[in-house]
Amino acid sequence: MDVKNLETYSIIGFDGSAIRGLKVHPDGAHIVYPMGNKVCIQEWKTKKMYFLSGHSNSVSTVALSPNGTFVGSGQINHIGFKASVKVWDFKNKAMLGSHELHKVRVEALAFSADERYLISLGGRDDGSVVLWDCLAGAATGTAAACKLTTGDAMTLTTLNLRPNAFVTGGDCNLRVWNIRAESKNLDVVDVSLGKLRRSVRCIAISNDDTFGYAGTTTGDMIKFSINYPSDPTASVADIKPTFLGCLARCGPWKKGRRPESMCYSQGIESIIIMADGCLIVGAGDGTVEVLDEINWKGDFPKGKILSPNRPHFKALKSTKLDGSITSLELMESPSVRNESRLLLAGTRTSEIYAINVATFSPILVVTCHRCAINDIAFPRGMSGVFATAGSGDIRVWSLESCQELLRIVVPNFVCSAVLFSADGKSIVSAWNDGNIRAFTPLTGRLMYCIYSTHNKGTSALDMTHDGRTLISGGCEGQVRVWDIKPECQTLKKVLKEHKSPVSAIQVSPNDTEAVSAGTDGSCIIWDLLSLSRRQVMYANTLFMCVCFEPLGCQLLSGGTDRRVAYWEAGSGNLAREIEASKVGAINGLHISYNGELFVTGGNDQMVKLWKYQEGIYTHMGLGHAGAVTCCKFSPDARHVVSCCAAGTIIVWKTPQQYLQKEQAQSARDGRPETAKTLQEELRLPLENKPVQRASGDRQHKIPAAPSKVEKIEAMDTSRSSVHSCCPCEASVRTNKTTSDKSSKPSPKGSAGSKCCRPPDNLPTRTTSKEFVNSGGGNKK
Repeated sequence: MDVKNLETYSIIGFDGSAIRGLKVHPDGAHIVYPMGNKVCIQEWKTKKMYFLSGHSNSVSTVALSPNGTFVGSGQINHIGFKASVKVWDFKNKAMLGSHELHKVRVEALAFSADERYLISLGGRDDGSVVLWDCLAGAATGTAAACKLTTGDAMTLTTLNLRPNAFVTGGDCNLRVWNIRAESKNLDVVDVSLGKLRRSVRCIAISNDDTFGYAGTTTGDMIKFSINYPSDPTASVADIKPTFLGCLARCGPWKKGRRPESMCYSQGIESIIIMADGCLIVGAGDGTVEVLDEINWKGDFPKGKILSPNRPHFKALKSTKLDGSITSLELMESPSVRNESRLLLAGTRTSEIYAINVATFSPILVVTCHRCAINDIAFPRGMSGVFATAGSGDIRVWSLESCQELLRIVVPNFVCSAVLFSADGKSIVSAWNDGNIRAFTPLTGRLMYCIYSTHNKGTSALDMTHDGRTLISGGCEGQVRVWDIKPECQTLKKVLKEHKSPVSAIQVSPNDTEAVSAGTDGSCIIWDLLSLSRRQVMYANTLFMCVCFEPLGCQLLSGGTDRRVAYWEAGSGNLAREIEASKVGAINGLHISYNGELFVTGGNDQMVKLWKYQEGIYTHMGLGHAGAVTCCKFSPDARHVVSCCAAGTIIVWKTPQQYLQKEQAQSARDGRPETAKTLQEELRLPLENKPVQRASGDRQHKIPAAPSKVEKIEAMDTSRSSVHSCCPCEASVRTNKTTSDKSSKPSPKGSAGSKCCRPPDNLPTRTTSKEFVNSGGGNKK
């Protein structure tokens, strides 16, 4: 059977940890940034994405050629392994070449001005500069990036006019390199800093290559002159760069006194030199400012204490973003005026802000988790929103727009599981500090916290449909049952069966059982009524996920053996076993609400859609940049949401063939198949809900006594015999309409049925001769 690709609805992801990882294409219509072990090319207006796949680990740096023809990417690898550098064709989205001449990590990449060379800089374990010829497709030269008496090199940039020159900087070193055209050898000259000791984080070169700025970890800038001639073909063998000074921002102005030097907190991470001479600086504390030089009249005032830097810039515009700035890029396009230019800022918290250069007001464009996502949750019967749990926060997303609606932050802790209560009034979460916290879904306010639920952290969580019983699993192997009330949360039972961490817990559809999966190779079905073990299933694997079938008769499990197992819930026997992956473990598994499909995700970075009865997968989703940690169907089964260890969220569309089948089944059952909007799903069903009053509530109006007319109308004035209490005639009389008064029930009942009333020929009070002859019942 041919396996088709799952269609993506939306992708939420950005790796902000890569230094200078966000790039703007020269056409002004595309942006390039890393996403796990892939490089993403995104159209800015339509948000359409293309992926460059080929790295075996996380991408650490990205580079774009000056004309946008090539894309370069380098990765990070484990200690002792080579780190690869790859060159891609931007137009065809194809790989042109690669090399593995660096160890462990590629720190920085840059293309020469004529797009012929790709210069790569190795990390601390490598310490070398490699020259790659894009035309020949081979490495042409390599050299040590720094001297033995200085620290490591950390950044790299090329000159704008001279194609054979570039600059590197790092810990106590700043060097200007030149490539010999004949021999492809590398000549290097150090910028003499004297007694100044600085660690360079970023370098910016002016458009005419006359000078440059180097941002440091101390929050000031080093200005140096390159002194290269304007002619690119002229010889530079005897030319040495010059150190011009260490400059900082001016502090508060005081008349007649030297202004203080203000250094940026947590260092300067990115610098842009604009055409008018102003600088745009991004700092480690999230500050983004536009700086201009100060024009002093006369001699600069001297201070009492000799300072290593001097105030030289004043801030024209400033804004503060969340997280450290790792990338700053100007989005310039021929069709865009200078007043409406955008400044894109990437932060270490995996967020992209668009800042209007004229107003300098930031707008959040992209946000996602910065670390692995551990769990996904949908509200019961509602597909408009979903929640994700990660390191330090819980986020609530809109499924339609894929925008963040709410962020609940708990710093320094990791959320391992999250769920919505059945009534939708709380978000219950499990954390690695051993606490269970419940928040309001609209404001994120803390409702209650159960402290010290597990000794080594809470790893799994689930709740019954009535919201009264909560089952939690811990890393020490215990399963605990809690009684949840608004005023208190009490422990009902501690179930000690697992010998290792509990990876997943799910309650059965009828709320009488719960299954827990452990990494000790056992799945245990618990009886929630007697709070004891009912069944146990063993397998030679570390169970990572478990899920009940909608009817509760079977359950599916997945683990490190790369298989999905069908288990009988009643007997605990293994009914079926299928191979779900050929590479790694199965980390996430979920069954659709109609029981026809289930979805799996694992270390192979693929999401597979399976038929439950046949046990075959028909569709496969490729796009994750890390191991898939969890995946779930939306309640309406129209979408599948999956998350990975790189912090990426992908929303997939359910194939149309299964949706058409569901719509046909709904039409046969007489159920309406109309899609609700988000506002309709969020609206509480109060219109059709009857008003319920407590027993002690007073009524707004005392009911009046029935009038005489109401009493007469309520009386039964129909004539009948003394046997009028017969249920046969009573049922017929109640169903008789006023339009058909002549139709009376047969006293002997219909054919095939016998009336329980005696026949009418028996003497009664109104038909006996004594009553008629006696004159109407008057006794003599």
